[in-house]
Amino acid sequence: MITIEKKIIPLYTSKGDAEVFLVFPYLYDRLGEWVGWVTPNKDVYSVLGFYVGYISDDKRILCKRFTDDRKPNLIPPSPPQRVMPPATIPLAPMMSELLYSTVDILLEEPEKLHTLDSGEFREDLD
Repeated sequence: MITIEKKIIPLYTSKGDAEVFLVFPYLYDRLGEWVGWVTPNKDVYSVLGFYVGYISDDKRILCKRFTDDRKPNLIPPSPPQRVMPPATIPLAPMMSELLYSTVDILLEEPEKLHTLDSGEFREDLD
């Protein structure tokens, strides 16, 4: 039997810190907990299905600061199992300067990628 090991791809902040790991299509935090997922066209969604941003070519999660066309919320996939983040992480690639109109999600708005048991948009338990 052949087992295919999925590749773990680190995603970085603009400062060069690896904060999230992509095991397509799922995103995990540094503790290995599920925090979101990615569509085939590199759009990033939270565990609750809210649009967060997109993955840039230099492996950052970015979004436009001001936008009129909001992407629709999607139904999230079933939660995956936890992963073990790698012990060693490659250095961040050289990153281009961001314009003021672009936000680095992992640096400026990391709360948008939260686990299932946290987050401000989570349903209240009555």
